Amino acid sequence: MIYGAVTLLSKIACALPPNIRRRSGDLIGEVCWPLIPKKRREMAIGNIMASLQLERAEAEHMAKYSAVRFGRMFAEVLSFPLINKGNIAQYVALEGKEYLDEALSHGKGVVLATAHSGNWELLGAALALNGFPLVAVVQRQTNAAMDRFINDYRGMAGMHVTYKTGVRDMVRLLNEGKIVGLLMDQNAGSNGVFVEFFGRSASTPQGAAALSRMNDVPIIPAFITETSPGVHTAIIKPSVRVHKTENRDQDILNTTQQLTAIIEQHIRNRPQEWFWLHNRWKATPAATLSDNCRNT
Repeated sequence: MIYGAVTLLSKIACALPPNIRRRSGDLIGEVCWPLIPKKRREMAIGNIMASLQLERAEAEHMAKYSAVRFGRMFAEVLSFPLINKGNIAQYVALEGKEYLDEALSHGKGVVLATAHSGNWELLGAALALNGFPLVAVVQRQTNAAMDRFINDYRGMAGMHVTYKTGVRDMVRLLNEGKIVGLLMDQNAGSNGVFVEFFGRSASTPQGAAALSRMNDVPIIPAFITETSPGVHTAIIKPSVRVHKTENRDQDILNTTQQLTAIIEQHIRNRPQEWFWLHNRWKATPAATLSDNCRNT
């Protein structure tokens, strides 16, 4: 029932003129903002103030904008049936394409490191529709119908989808010369490594560095930003390589810190486009150490 309802909503979104579709998305975001728990909103505002040294009024405005834009992002995902190889350039320009081409030329695959900034779903679609063999590594949605819907739409754009639990699958896909896309800007709890992010220690996914070190493949940081209403630019950065030594843990830590610094700089350039509602600094080194001790 949910799948059918969202599919119908997608058909309606596709039938709307672009400006009406965009305004409808903004309206959805505005309606949803007051429904977000106050504790979550306060957390986002506090993190913005601490990270960007902004006054509360500016932080409140940014927190709201970064949340409200999800309505617009949802409307863009609903309109995925409208995009194809022939018209994707009208929606997304590629900046730094040569870095990804060069990384793929070695034939070992590529790890693509990105963040929940801009419309990251459109970033994956744009790369796939431009002929890049992208594999989206995703978190399984709690609602099975929504999980099916979003994965169907990812597939519609030519993306292959694998879940975070499929490490062997990721290694196999890299060996086949694919691009394995990883989001690495969310709290990783006891599974992550602690690196500096906006001046604070944050548990960070180590998958990008670990896969790169294991398979000797380059890591390409990539992001997307909206440059004008409905028009985006995918920003592809130069490759990052793991400096491999005998100390695996230190290699992964150093590379994860390097990638996190790149992500932080992108967010500093476009802070209103990042997902501030996520509790990025939830885990602390002391608490994680305590949890690990209890589990041993």
